[in-house]
Amino acid sequence: LPEFVEQCRRVNRQYKERLSNLPGINFLTEPNDAFYSNFWLTTITIDPEEFGANNDTVRLALEADQIEARPLWKPMHMQPVYKKMNTAMYGGAVSEDLFAKGLCLPSGVALTESDIDRICDIIIKTAGS
Repeated sequence: LPEFVEQCRRVNRQYKERLSNLPGINFLTEPNDAFYSNFWLTTITIDPEEFGANNDTVRLALEADQIEARPLWKPMHMQPVYKKMNTAMYGGAVSEDLFAKGLCLPSGVALTESDIDRICDIIIKTAGS
């Protein structure tokens, strides 16, 4: 298990090294030294005004090169079945904002540095699209 977690953390670290300097790209971080994330999934948020493209543009650019990425999970209160129920929503618009701007990147432990380079190159090329 510790080796698996370290591989997940490696993938996350490599994405951060390549993308964190781009305007409008943000990573979720460990809130403090007491929290140790396994980073089983690397997610980013994309501010379209700063980056020049939105999360869907990036997702489709990756998809065009046979790379699967997904939006962050759709908030429960936005799911069709719950909309019909008129269910109360708590927590403000945080989940809606994350869904609107978020993207799950490929995060498998088998990803190589060249895989991550390829993914990052596509993301970088979409800036300003």
